[in-house]
Amino acid sequence: MRQLGAALAGLSLMIGTAAQSASVKLLSFDDLSGWAVDSHMAALEAFRTTCVDLKDPEWAPICALARETEDARGFFETLFLPVLIGGEEEALFTGYYEPELRASLRREGPYQYPLYRRPPELPRGQAWHTRGELEEGGLLDGRGLEIAYARDPVEVFFLQVQGSGRLRLPDGNVLRVGFAAKNGHDYSSVGRELVRRGLFQPHQVSADRIKDWVRANGEDGRRLLHHNKSFVFFREVSQVPAYLGPLGAMNRSITEMRSIAVDPAFTPLGAPVWVEKGGARPLNQLMVAQDTGSAIKGAQRADIFYGTGEAAGAQAGRIRDPGRMVVLLPIEMALAYVEGGD
Repeated sequence: MRQLGAALAGLSLMIGTAAQSASVKLLSFDDLSGWAVDSHMAALEAFRTTCVDLKDPEWAPICALARETEDARGFFETLFLPVLIGGEEEALFTGYYEPELRASLRREGPYQYPLYRRPPELPRGQAWHTRGELEEGGLLDGRGLEIAYARDPVEVFFLQVQGSGRLRLPDGNVLRVGFAAKNGHDYSSVGRELVRRGLFQPHQVSADRIKDWVRANGEDGRRLLHHNKSFVFFREVSQVPAYLGPLGAMNRSITEMRSIAVDPAFTPLGAPVWVEKGGARPLNQLMVAQDTGSAIKGAQRADIFYGTGEAAGAQAGRIRDPGRMVVLLPIEMALAYVEGGD
């Protein structure tokens, strides 16, 4: 029982106190729809990316075996147990991607809309100026905070929503930017605001539909974007090669269709997660919790990374689907957590 208690204490530290109030149910791999036909090796390769960063001692021998094994399915089935957290609620899956914008390092011609570095006076842990105040008040102008200038303010807005992206420069080179900080205001969905105003039905809202509406409505479109008071500052991420995905919350590259953003209060970062997504394009496969997002809250909530560029963005923007997500935890952790939830 001492070993079990230690495992529970370690798990509590990993996933936070919020999860202690959620329902917990231990499942078997036979309960996971489509488990047998998934590409477990693809999931294992994504898992290896961040496993080295898991500090809890229960993960150390698992990560050592992950580097050596060639039997990916056997690895997961032998060392993990599936745990359903908060299963009384249906999951909500959305999608995100890494945008690629046309931009210039100089303000010239059509390149007029800046991406900013973190200002030194930005306070930590408290709300600062809103998006509208920052964009209308000139508080950031002329201070050397500009990383680059984009052609389209709507694309800059969605780059902030995604949190990272690539800038395609006029000479063909690519500059990568990642999340550096935000202004302390919570994210507010402009799509939900359009629905609230009666302009669209919920099923009609997508990233492309929002972009079209903003561009077609001038001043009203600009004010709609100000409804989201959250404002993101960037940093240059030159150390990540172009062939790898952007950096996630664990400061490692995330993997197309194998990485998800989760709420770490319920799902430990670095853990494998079985995703059963419904909707027009159902998806049943093993992914890894390697990112977070300000809008990703709750035990049954995840954002699926769809990759880089316009096509990935089109796919991600259509995703708002039900289903369920099941966390794979090391056996002793899973048993301890289930016992702790009883």
